[in-house]
Amino acid sequence: MSGKPGAVPAQDLTPLEASAELESLSRDIAEHDAAYYQDDAPKISDAEYDALRQRLNEIEAAFPELVKADSPSQRVGAAPAQGFRKVSHAVPMLSLGNAFDDADVGEFLGRVRRFLGLDEDETVEIVCEPKIDGLSVSLRYENGVFVQGATRGDGTTGEDITENLKTLNDIPMTLSGAPDVLEVRGEVYMTKQDFARLNRDQKEAAQKIFANPRNAAAGSLRQKDPAVTAARPLSMFAYAWGEVSDPVADTHWGFLERLRGWGFPTNPLAEMHDRVDGCLAFYRKVEEQRAGLDYDIDGMVYKVNRLDWQDRLGQVSRAPRWAVAHKFPAEKAETVLREITIQVGRTGTLTPVANLEPVTVGGVVVSRATLHNRDEIARKDAREGDTVIIQRAGDVIPQVVSVVLEKRPTNSEAFVFPDTCPECGSHAEREDGEVATRCTGGLVCPAQRVERLKHFVSRGAFDIEGLGAKHIEAFSSEGLIKTPADIFRLRNQTEEISTREGWGEQSANNLFAAIEERRGIPLDRFIYALGIRQVGQATARLLARQYGSLQGWRDHMDAAQDRESEAYGELVNIDGIGPSVADDLLGFIAEDHNREVLDDLQVLLTVGDFEAPDTSSSPVAGKTVVFTGSLETLSRAEAKNRAEGLGAKVAGSVSKKTDYVVVGADAGSKAKKAQELGVTTLSEQEWLALIG
Repeated sequence: MSGKPGAVPAQDLTPLEASAELESLSRDIAEHDAAYYQDDAPKISDAEYDALRQRLNEIEAAFPELVKADSPSQRVGAAPAQGFRKVSHAVPMLSLGNAFDDADVGEFLGRVRRFLGLDEDETVEIVCEPKIDGLSVSLRYENGVFVQGATRGDGTTGEDITENLKTLNDIPMTLSGAPDVLEVRGEVYMTKQDFARLNRDQKEAAQKIFANPRNAAAGSLRQKDPAVTAARPLSMFAYAWGEVSDPVADTHWGFLERLRGWGFPTNPLAEMHDRVDGCLAFYRKVEEQRAGLDYDIDGMVYKVNRLDWQDRLGQVSRAPRWAVAHKFPAEKAETVLREITIQVGRTGTLTPVANLEPVTVGGVVVSRATLHNRDEIARKDAREGDTVIIQRAGDVIPQVVSVVLEKRPTNSEAFVFPDTCPECGSHAEREDGEVATRCTGGLVCPAQRVERLKHFVSRGAFDIEGLGAKHIEAFSSEGLIKTPADIFRLRNQTEEISTREGWGEQSANNLFAAIEERRGIPLDRFIYALGIRQVGQATARLLARQYGSLQGWRDHMDAAQDRESEAYGELVNIDGIGPSVADDLLGFIAEDHNREVLDDLQVLLTVGDFEAPDTSSSPVAGKTVVFTGSLETLSRAEAKNRAEGLGAKVAGSVSKKTDYVVVGADAGSKAKKAQELGVTTLSEQEWLALIG
């Protein structure tokens, strides 16, 4: 986990401290997104996850120059799971921003008014819908016929679960009077009563027991055999839309009425209010009813009713401006911290884990929680044998809130954080400004080697079918795989693999065939697969777009080792990179053992050059653009996305290679430097006219 959310006010951090904490937060959030969206097995509670998100947002607001393109604030969910055909969403399935208290709800409505330029006496209708704790799905209808169903996935690409969704009675197979193309979105869930019955049946059959209704619903819906899904009691509430060929309503409330007319169930508790106090009163009313409902809800969603206003409000990063989720308070319980153990992650981070006396919180048994890092342990003075207060907000592993000091054993001793790695014995150190303690063993550390290899074959990287985590662990422990390149030499171990327990000649050949299919890979996926710190999928795409080919990227990284070089200036000038990411990139390239791995892979693989979208008709294709000052009609993120969509490169600072500087209100040094260098400057309106 990350460093103590909220312990130090974001504005009081140094840039170095902020960068380090953002990197730790980003890594942890990505891990928990994968656990929740891909594996249906969350490792932390909603409250703890929301705290991580909130802390990240606070730091990014205080240090906007540190926001990276692959930050969790710029993405939704996680990549789709292996084993299902992938589906690209025509319209992204966005997540929601969070409101944590009454003031946040008031601020949400205030932002809506300010953005739309509304007077205080202008009525703003808000639809309030209970937030269902289930699995988000999208249902596509063409000419009134259900043709495809998909999970959210990472918001852009989901999993094809069409046949499984056809088994749900709540989903109509045909619609009358619908547009030619209509995507209906909603939440698949399992009632509490059906959940209890399912677990009884599972126990009698000596099958897996589900932790909560959400996990049961997600696991049931993502079965390879639709017959298994059909045997599970699943329900759905519809509440949104994706792609539509023709408008279906003028308001969100009108859309819900159309859904009911087509036969979709919508939440019967939904209400519409036009004042903050009305929304909050409804929130509290539903919160009181929550325990008596037959399905899990974890909050309230507020949506601007008028669809034309929704269109104007648009979205920021991963969430719409016209909606927000108001979470319910976390549930709490008391238990005993039995033992503190240390886990070593892919990047060598030593993470302390609290192993708890199992306790039931809101119907879910929890037994483990992260203690973040050595600072978090010290701040809470958590010790083995302590009685602790934990809280849960809907998932499996809770957050340790505090220690009950009056119940501390008399022989209690403070926990001593190790200065050596428990996996390999290498020195563990904490760099200046970092919250994490890391093992220095690198690839010699078994934990890091295995985790790096797992990352290399993961879904967003090489995505090798049939080479899962257990196989990586087994092959690594037996010396069959030591480096990523060894994966592509496994065929040399045919006899040893095919004679292993659970294997045979056919299964070995299937694995080798899957590996062969991945000898060709796009550049961005290759860079991401290397597991470089701070280089997620979005940053890998930025690098691929900038340098075009593997050799081009390597040549520029070699040249950029000289911090005074033009190549280094070009690297840090990529919008979304900056000095911190650049240092991690160049540090990776500078290591001899990493260069050996790259050389080895370059011989064994075909890494495809970056293929830019067709922007032949774009007036700014290939141009380098810098935005400075406050824009009136576009947010900075919108301006950047539109420019990149037209084939332009967006830079963070002005240089001789800059083609255009778009100058907004209160522009500062960048506008001045553009004039000094003779770079063309454009007003916002001139820029919009240029791009049409």
